[in-house]
This record gives sequence, structure tokens and C-alpha cells, in this order.
Amino acid sequence: MTRSRILLADDHTLLTDAFRKLLEPNFEIVGAVTDGQTLLKNAVQLVPDVILIDLGLPLLNGLDAGQMLKRLLPKAKLLVVTMNEDAAVAQKALRWASGYLLKKAAGTELVHAIRELIAGRIYITPTIVRQLECKFINDPGWDGDKALTFRQREVLQLLAEGLSMKETADKLKLTPRTVAFHKYRIMEEYGLHNNSDLLRLALRENLMVSEDHASSKRLLSGA
Repeated sequence: MTRSRILLADDHTLLTDAFRKLLEPNFEIVGAVTDGQTLLKNAVQLVPDVILIDLGLPLLNGLDAGQMLKRLLPKAKLLVVTMNEDAAVAQKALRWASGYLLKKAAGTELVHAIRELIAGRIYITPTIVRQLECKFINDPGWDGDKALTFRQREVLQLLAEGLSMKETADKLKLTPRTVAFHKYRIMEEYGLHNNSDLLRLALRENLMVSEDHASSKRLLSGA
């Protein structure tokens, strides 16, 4: 019997090694990547059946990478595996993902979630299901938080990762003036006053893993 092919995307190598050991008895692991840009490239080349995606990927975060993968590989099953227990984040991810699993889940739940996706069903970890239900019961019109545009998310993530505006412009093939426009438009739309506010927005939007990220010092310094 042909085994389902799985691609892993997480920037913690120890975790991907653990996933590999857990899943290899039942599935074929075709690769493991540590950033969103490499994920897109390898996924198109490898065409896996299932992709496990961490939301906190560097260079291109998991939320945006997943949305792009859904268009590039519509038949692939996308399973978010994350520490993020925020129902608003889960709601955004489930616009393109077939499953949402917390990293604190048992290994058996991960295997079960993958099998559910392969069978054509969705899988959402029970903790998130309860949060989503409460959100919709309390506010039937709830549809998550105000959304940044894709370009704004690209600019904000790279700035939050410590790139200067010139480096961000080079990376995105834009002019520094255009990057500055997006930066200050974000600040205006969200009522932000300084780089510390931008960093907090990047954290809230899951564009970086933690406020202790070393490169965030450059954003705070105004580079």
C-alpha cells in the first residue's frame, strides 16, 4: 500500500526530528523546512499529500504561506501544528487549512489528525473547537480581527525580524520609499505610535514567535 507523503514545516529542528520519528512508521516524510519561503519552493517540487505547518515560520509566516499553498497545491491537505491557542488566529488559519492542532497534543492525536485529513475530513483540536463555538455563540457576526493586506504583512514581518527598511525593500524587490509607505500606513490604520507598537502588532498577527526574538532589537531601535 502506498504511504501518504508528508512535508514538515517548523523552524525548530528538534521538533521536526521528533515528528519524523513519530510519523515515519505510518507515513513517508518527504522533507522538512524551516522557513516559509523554502516551504513554498519545496512543496511545489515535492507535491506532498499533507503539509504540517507551524504558524511562526521566519521569512514568510505560516498564515500567509498556507494561504499561498492552498492556491498552489489545492489537493494537498494542510494541517496547522502550533502553540497558538487564540481562536481568532485559528479562525484565520481555517480559511485555508483542513486542520488545527496544538503542539501540546499527544502524538496519537497528531497521527489521528493526519488520518482524518487524508480521509477527506477536517480535524480541529477540541480546545479550539470550544473556543470557536463560544465566539460564534456570543457574537454570531464575529469573523476574526481586522486584517492587514498581504503586502503589509510581508513588510511588517521582515521589519519585525530585524531587517532595515532598505533590506526589506531589497528582499521584496520594492523601493525603500514604498516600504516606508506601507510601514506608516499600518501605523496610521492601527493607531500605532512607535516601533514598539509595530512589534506588538507583529506578535499579535503571529508574524514572529516571541518578543524576545533577538533581531527585534533593530526594529525597536528604529533601523
